[in-house]
Amino acid sequence: MQIGPYLLENNVILAPMAGVTDRPFRQLCKELGAGLVVSEMLSSNPDVWNTQKSKLRMDHTGESGIRSVQIAGSDPEQMALAAQLNVDNGAQIIDINMGCPAKKVNKKAAGSALLQYPDLVKDILQAVVKAVDVPVTLKIRTGWQPENRNGVEIALIAEDSGIQSLAVHGRTKACMFRGEAEYDTIRAIKKAVSIPVVANGDIETVQQAQHVLDYTGADGIMIGRGAQGRPWIFREINHYLRTGELLSSPTIAEKRDILLRHIRNVHQFYGEFLGPRIARKHVGWYLSDHDPNRQFRKQFNAIEDAQEQLDTLDSYFNVLAAEHL
Repeated sequence: MQIGPYLLENNVILAPMAGVTDRPFRQLCKELGAGLVVSEMLSSNPDVWNTQKSKLRMDHTGESGIRSVQIAGSDPEQMALAAQLNVDNGAQIIDINMGCPAKKVNKKAAGSALLQYPDLVKDILQAVVKAVDVPVTLKIRTGWQPENRNGVEIALIAEDSGIQSLAVHGRTKACMFRGEAEYDTIRAIKKAVSIPVVANGDIETVQQAQHVLDYTGADGIMIGRGAQGRPWIFREINHYLRTGELLSSPTIAEKRDILLRHIRNVHQFYGEFLGPRIARKHVGWYLSDHDPNRQFRKQFNAIEDAQEQLDTLDSYFNVLAAEHL
């Protein structure tokens, strides 16, 4: 799959997720087979660019592969400036968020709320494309409510505005993350435009990945929640798409090694205070299948020391490994 001058290693992409796709998680997913990883969304409001949260989100130190940075906002001029800032900071692709359904984003008429205003969508896209000399991509939903699925209209505006690739989540703004994703609109969008289209929403198994690609005709797929606690999903999907064969699931020992490496990087990235707190949600996702009554997670969430977290996880997985002998 090609985005502007960049040929991706494969067409399985990590979705941008606020509070999730930080540098440690992006690096891990890239190592485990993601063809492209997209950063957490950055506000186009310059008043917040110097906050600790924004500085961490802009940190791409040592990352391999193509750097794709997502920006969010509703003012064309601010969005253009945000795009320029991030290109100056090393972004090789600028992704525009018109897909987030969160209330705190939508109340500022950003994210998927913009889908109600096609003229503003056009102004924003044209301003950003004009402002930078790197490819600009766009992430949208199928519309702002089930009765108003205008994804095809927005896709045509995007193509006409110079957008290089379009990712579409198969729900509307009003749907949030409820119900099942629908792929008919993505299929219609793929037929309507000539730029690459990436299908997103409810892709959590290799079989779903193959089905969505076949049904929509999309050029690629984007994995979001399906990668939380399962970053190896990228290599599993790539193997299945290449061979039609199921890759063996990681062993308990391999899961332990991946998790411990991930959590060490979280500690290092966020520091002694924030690191252990950020680690808790990731550990919760990794252990959802192994700790159904949540007893271990309750114990783990009370730990505030980074090394104690690592030691406790190592001991827990040693017990799990012994049980699976």
